[in-house]
Amino acid sequence: MEALNKQTMRVLKLFGNEDVTSTKACVGPEQEYFLIPREMFDRRKDLIYTGRTLFGAKPPKGQELDDHYFGVIKPRVAAFMKDIDQELWQLGILAKTEHNEAAPAQHELAPIFTTSNIATDHNQLTMEIMQRTARKHALVCLLHEKPFAGVNGSGKHNNWSISTDTGVNLLNPGETPAENAQFLLFLAAVIKAVDEYQDLLRISVAGAGNDHRLGASEAPPAIVSMFLGDELNEILDAIKNDRPYSAGEKQLLKVGVHVLPRFPKDSTDRNRTSPFAFTGNKFEFRMLGSSASVADANTVLNTAVADVLRQFADELEGKWDFEGALHDLIRRTIREHDRIIFNGNGYDDAWTKEAEARGLSNYRTTPDCLPHLLDEKNMPLYTRHKVFSETELHARYEILQENYRKVVRIEALTMIDMAKKDILPAVSRDGAALATAWDAKQKMGINDTYERECAAQVSALTGEMYEKLLHLERELDTLATVCDSAEQSMFYKERILPAMAELRRAGDALESVTAAEYWPFPTYGDMLFI
Repeated sequence: MEALNKQTMRVLKLFGNEDVTSTKACVGPEQEYFLIPREMFDRRKDLIYTGRTLFGAKPPKGQELDDHYFGVIKPRVAAFMKDIDQELWQLGILAKTEHNEAAPAQHELAPIFTTSNIATDHNQLTMEIMQRTARKHALVCLLHEKPFAGVNGSGKHNNWSISTDTGVNLLNPGETPAENAQFLLFLAAVIKAVDEYQDLLRISVAGAGNDHRLGASEAPPAIVSMFLGDELNEILDAIKNDRPYSAGEKQLLKVGVHVLPRFPKDSTDRNRTSPFAFTGNKFEFRMLGSSASVADANTVLNTAVADVLRQFADELEGKWDFEGALHDLIRRTIREHDRIIFNGNGYDDAWTKEAEARGLSNYRTTPDCLPHLLDEKNMPLYTRHKVFSETELHARYEILQENYRKVVRIEALTMIDMAKKDILPAVSRDGAALATAWDAKQKMGINDTYERECAAQVSALTGEMYEKLLHLERELDTLATVCDSAEQSMFYKERILPAMAELRRAGDALESVTAAEYWPFPTYGDMLFI
């Protein structure tokens, strides 16, 4: 924040803002979460140990009808939300909005904006209070990014802007030519920062949990891009190509001369697949996971934008033709960095190919992106502004790698424990009961089709699950021979996680054919709807 303030003040002085003495980055982090009954949570080892369900067949109904999203908040949840408000307000944390989210049993809380450091502390307290208050209502608040497969995961939209101590939002389009030019310069700075440091933004949201969420169900893809809306995009295109702007008067758009039109919020806010979207007077960074601190993402944003503003101030200070130099700088920046701007569907496979052609990075998982924290271009960014030293960056890299490995290992061991001690014994009992009934019907000479076929199916799937369990155990044994930390992380990604997915497929198939009285855990239907 100090780095951003220092460079922002240099730029503002060039526009004659003598009344401004300081600026601050402001943040409003929306918090998504799930609420499930405490008695069901207590019967799920996977939720207890890892925060997400490692087994769970899809229920007959999910979020297809949007009836939870648009429905009335249930009384039990409404009482929880009321208590949350009171707890937060007593601490000076102003929660503004609470509502249902898209997935069943999913909800969201949005606070009023405040400065980045305070917003970060408030969000940490909010998560703690939500979990504590849920237990008072015999509920459990799940903050994992993907606690349930097949429905929306939970994120944390990070609404970011820069404001002066005189109350001016620097990302708000202007009313006068001077304000117009100032807005476009700051917009250009953000565009360049996001393009040049897209790897750091991806790393700032990395984690084993978020890897399961990114790329579907209203979560943005792992490719970092910016959504500006058609109208703003057309203005930038007119500046970039020195051509007439189509709306209103047909003449060349000169920075500092023409006034920008107002942007209706609806025209800039509806692309829910964009990782980094302009929403009228701020940017909404949507890649953050629900359990993460917002500190990492805002540290990257503030530092990257500060560095670009430093470059802009160095170039513009002392220029006798300030307006001409400003126009040239904005036009050049747009031309060099417009590859990061994308207003289309981030889920489309064609975007992956187009992003590659544009030269954008696509780090799908945490092991893919973490090594880039130590790239040659990234070290000077932090050291130049005295945000992190090289030693601190190396420490953070090792900690992030270690955390990823530990999380996935705990999940793998939990799956093995659940499969061995709970699922396989339960389905074995179900298979034995079916075999006994089959034998009895055979002796009676009556129709035994159901028992015979179900017993065969349960037996086959039980054998398959046991094989997948042994495979996962062998892979974990092989992992013990890998020494390098980065190689271990890649092993977890390429060998352990696929083995876990195979074991889950077998377990979920068994759940779909096992009698309810034998299945040892609450099902997705129980947890999300009952």
